[in-house]
Amino acid sequence: MATRVKFCGITREQDLCYAADLGVHAIGFVFCPESPRVVDVQQAHALSRLCPPFISRVGLFMNQDASTIQKVMQQVELDMLQFHGQEEERFCASFNMPYIKSVAMGGDAAAITQHYQTATALLLDSNELGQAGGSGKLFDWDKIPQDMEQLVILAGGLNPANVAEAVINVRPYAVDVSSGIESSKGIKDQQKMKKFIQAVRVADEC
Repeated sequence: MATRVKFCGITREQDLCYAADLGVHAIGFVFCPESPRVVDVQQAHALSRLCPPFISRVGLFMNQDASTIQKVMQQVELDMLQFHGQEEERFCASFNMPYIKSVAMGGDAAAITQHYQTATALLLDSNELGQAGGSGKLFDWDKIPQDMEQLVILAGGLNPANVAEAVINVRPYAVDVSSGIESSKGIKDQQKMKKFIQAVRVADEC
């Protein structure tokens, strides 16, 4: 099965369009105010409408209240939510939309993965508990619990040079990248985007 690819932290039309041309499966829009990749509702609305069919539009939130998330959902065309903070499962599931829950592999990942049974997938990232992702740091893939029932999205420090090794070793459902395909924060690099996709496809054949 081909590994799915999500490009997160998209802020520009040209980056989204090139990602779509490359065949990514999902695009992430960051709504966390503290992130250097944050987009406002107007930006996200315009970008989301550019996504062609069969590319999932994911809205990323971190410890934000329900009313804030609902307002975004009302104004931006999203297909899925992603929670990157300490949100409880009941909260994540309350929006009647498929969701991804980020797991901080710097914390007690084994305990966390026992929860969130309603999640479409768990995104394993290199951050510490309570920290945002996008750190550009790898984590020890041997720490991934072997008994996970949810689909695994692998994140944390992935880039064109190491994603093939990650796919071969972990065989995740999907890989998620942000800083690893950037020239600066929030600005994607087309060569890095292309090489990342190519590396994933090579690994799928191994």
